[in-house]
Amino acid sequence: MEPLPFRPLRPYLRERFGREVHRVALDAGSTCPNRDGAKGFGGCVYCDVEGSGTGALRTGAELAEQLERGIARVARRDPDPGVIAYFQSYSNTYVERRRLEEVLGVVEPYLGTRVVCVSVATRPDTLPPEALEVLAKLNERVPVWLELGLEAADDRVLEDIRRFHTVQDFRDAAARAHAAGLEVIGHAILGLPGDGREGARRSARLLAETGVAGVKVHNLMVLRRTQLEHWHREGRVDVLDCETYVDWLADFVERLAPEQVLHRLTGDAPLEERIAPRWDVHKSEVRERLSAELARRGTRQGSRAD
Repeated sequence: MEPLPFRPLRPYLRERFGREVHRVALDAGSTCPNRDGAKGFGGCVYCDVEGSGTGALRTGAELAEQLERGIARVARRDPDPGVIAYFQSYSNTYVERRRLEEVLGVVEPYLGTRVVCVSVATRPDTLPPEALEVLAKLNERVPVWLELGLEAADDRVLEDIRRFHTVQDFRDAAARAHAAGLEVIGHAILGLPGDGREGARRSARLLAETGVAGVKVHNLMVLRRTQLEHWHREGRVDVLDCETYVDWLADFVERLAPEQVLHRLTGDAPLEERIAPRWDVHKSEVRERLSAELARRGTRQGSRAD
């Protein structure tokens, strides 16, 4: 089989951990500074205002039950799975040190057996030194990935979508995480209002420049119960069709560094929750279309990296 012209996640995980590895998403009930009033209310414009990140913190027992159920679920498909304990919802380091230690403590019984990696999602402006210390300590026992939302490499766009952090915040957070020995996974969204095709290229260049180990990218989606839903109904925002997204995605991938691992190439939201786009192309087809587009161009990941 011909090698793919980009570096996908699954073969990387098999090579690194020596077995199939599955994510188990965990919701600690975290919140964000642009939801609790520290910087704003309602969250980013694409974020469900009735989502799980309401600040109703889950207890250690609740989180342990989530992890146990997730491990049992993947074990039904794979008799010897490795698991990435993925603390997914909202800003998981936007808590006091003791709370972060409590949250991460739920993986303790599974270290060295099921849990082969811990992934913690947060914002670049909610990463205090004490959180890095806690994560670095855990990283001595199991790989820790820090998932940082960049979304767009343009402060004006970040302000318009109510992210309320800056590009420099992302640069600083990535540098501090690297200094602490953590691997960083950067997030980007293609098709944000006012960002355009050049914005996709700009975001990829910044992710390459900051040296993040992995990248998650997806197209902008308009979900129900979001501020973006109102914008869409008012005709203030368009979304990319599948062909345009793959075209811009190829631009994006060409400008990443060759060694960066692509953890995600497309968004994933149920059709009943998604107002736009309405195309329902499976993620495997997006991979195939991206491969075909790069082949047509005669390029691959990193071909246009600075």
